[in-house]
Amino acid sequence: MPAISRSAPGKLILCGEHAVVYGQPAIALPVMQICSKTMVSAKPLTSRGTVRIIAPKLGIDQDLSTLPATSPIKRSLELIMDHFHLDHLPACEIRVSSNIPIGSGLGSSASSSVSLVRAVAEFLGHRLSEPEINQLAYEMERIYHGTPSGIDNTVVTFAKPVYFVREKPIEFLDIPKSFELIIADTGIHASTAQAVAGVKEQYLKSPNKFGALFEKIGNLSIQTRQHLLAGQIAEMGPLLTQNHHYLKQMGVSCPQLDKLVSAALKSGAYGAKLSGGGLGGNMLALVDHSSAQTVEESLVNAGATSVIHSRVHSSAEITE
Repeated sequence: MPAISRSAPGKLILCGEHAVVYGQPAIALPVMQICSKTMVSAKPLTSRGTVRIIAPKLGIDQDLSTLPATSPIKRSLELIMDHFHLDHLPACEIRVSSNIPIGSGLGSSASSSVSLVRAVAEFLGHRLSEPEINQLAYEMERIYHGTPSGIDNTVVTFAKPVYFVREKPIEFLDIPKSFELIIADTGIHASTAQAVAGVKEQYLKSPNKFGALFEKIGNLSIQTRQHLLAGQIAEMGPLLTQNHHYLKQMGVSCPQLDKLVSAALKSGAYGAKLSGGGLGGNMLALVDHSSAQTVEESLVNAGATSVIHSRVHSSAEITE
């Protein structure tokens, strides 16, 4: 039996992070330049139920049975087995690889979860629908992040721009005009679960203050969606920058994120903000094609450890 390999892209929150956990809208985009890949190879000559897990980025190369009960990858595989009513997997080797930085706001855990579900399900002889994959990936995200909104696994599963409101039908965005983003990494590893928990703690202490911030961010997402659907790219810039200021008030920015945002704006970006959980990780800058290189160089000079120049394709380009 040939090895089965399946992949999933990264993601970026254009606007609305944290507020989305509290019922406000957010917009997320797939980042196709980065991805996770899971390869499953049958090992029929090994003992029944022997499953070798190889995940270099997580420092794992051992049998599934020897992983601690709290291991996210072990718990994820248990979710898959429960879904298919299995008490063990056929003997195999599962290799999970990724070029998505961990703790960077680019959807590393969601991407790995989606690729894992796709590959293992197919290895077991099942073709899951995208909604089924999305639901399983969401359950895995709960393992990683505690109380995720569901936006990461959704945009990664469907690999389409998404306007997301928790517990409401998914809205895929029909983008009439392509645009460009520069994504810059602070180099600071940040825990989404920690960031989400910190916001929750502050919200419980100051519900009026944080409720108002969530609502303001939600309004920015609504306005950004309107400009996005109208092809008004430059007009989105100030909204994204304002989104960053609100996130900063919530305590999820950090000096290096603020420095990169400032550098992007000074070098000609339409707008800039942190993206994802914050406390480190990545920021994004919305740019015109003519200013992209200048902004990229400015971010590197300001201390970005890596940059990705990403083009968000229009719906017409995707279907060509």
